[in-house]
Amino acid sequence: MPSATIPPAASDRRAAAPLTAPQPLAGLRVVEFTHMVMGPTCGMVLADMGAEVIKVEPIDGDRTRHLLGSGAGFFPMFNRNKKSIALDLHKAEGAAVARRLAGSADVVLENFKPGTMHKYGRDYAALSSHNERLIYVSHKGFLPGPYEHRVALDEVVQMMGGLAYMTGRPGDPLRAGSSVNDIMGGMFGAIGALGALIQRGITGKGQEVQSALYENNVFLVGQHMLQYAITGQPAAPMPERISAWAVYDVFTVRDGEQIFLAAVSDAQWATFCQALGFADLLGDRRYASNNLRVVARPELLPVLRERLAQHGAAELAALFEKVGLPFAPIRRPEELYDDEHLLATGGLADITLPDGARAGQTAQTTLFPFTMDGQRLGVRLQPPRRGEHTTELLAVLGYSAGQIDELKKQAAVA
Repeated sequence: MPSATIPPAASDRRAAAPLTAPQPLAGLRVVEFTHMVMGPTCGMVLADMGAEVIKVEPIDGDRTRHLLGSGAGFFPMFNRNKKSIALDLHKAEGAAVARRLAGSADVVLENFKPGTMHKYGRDYAALSSHNERLIYVSHKGFLPGPYEHRVALDEVVQMMGGLAYMTGRPGDPLRAGSSVNDIMGGMFGAIGALGALIQRGITGKGQEVQSALYENNVFLVGQHMLQYAITGQPAAPMPERISAWAVYDVFTVRDGEQIFLAAVSDAQWATFCQALGFADLLGDRRYASNNLRVVARPELLPVLRERLAQHGAAELAALFEKVGLPFAPIRRPEELYDDEHLLATGGLADITLPDGARAGQTAQTTLFPFTMDGQRLGVRLQPPRRGEHTTELLAVLGYSAGQIDELKKQAAVA
């Protein structure tokens, strides 16, 4: 059943200043039994939209707090606007707290391997038997079927789902350079939760929602599957693909710099040639239409590469912006911190890092790429310290100070 939002502790100096952006999910309580990226992404969507999201962590904390290398940003990236309670779910006392907390929720999220939540009495059947309004979102590697008991990772499903094949060069499958399936799988879980909330408002009943890495990946490559169904020709890896547009590539220009340039219509081709002084190419009947240019791409591109190599990347960027043609500098992720558009539009927000050598220091994170009522959804609560809100949440659940102390002595909570 719905519950009142628990206000931040008055002493919590780490809470961000109040936001004026809409919070359409304010008053909704979400209890999150998640780890890594997929489940936390779902929780972050709901949290950014105003829900009270309570992250249940092990006594020693979510292990993403201390990952190295490419995992170093996982926890602060995907756990803003949440509260943390640390429980030992293997102890009867900790498990009882978890069930009590889940019983107060509108939405429960989980992303553990099949059977885990059932084993501890926190599956949909167990929880919904006491709360028919509960919405329960499971994030899995695979939807129910022959693969459902396999262990899945983003890289696993990219390999078996065709995305690594499409991204790499022939014979060299390559995963995408971000946790695309984990992140999108969490977003689809949130979309399902929002749909279930609307239906609950009509029927009064909740439901279980399932989202999966593999099916997410297959959705991403669906365009290439349909390409084969329509043309009868297997899709080639992206570096070797037959492009739908003739000018749609990365060009190495003066001083070895690189820039992506495109002209995806006949009108843009005309603008491209006029702006660069390529009147001979514009008048060549072999290049009179986009499809003709695609067919002639093996001959056309070397000519363009030779001519464009005489220009600097900044010069071409200025020219393409002036005449309204698509272009893009080739950037590294760290360079985006200086992006004038992100800085001007509020696409980055300060957070306080909760763990590691830089704990307590400020860094910038990216916000969701949409606005509501003209405003970005920002940071209301900093990524929490392990168990930062345990005492507060236990008190709201009805535990007395003495009971809380006893739970801490038993190491059932932290």
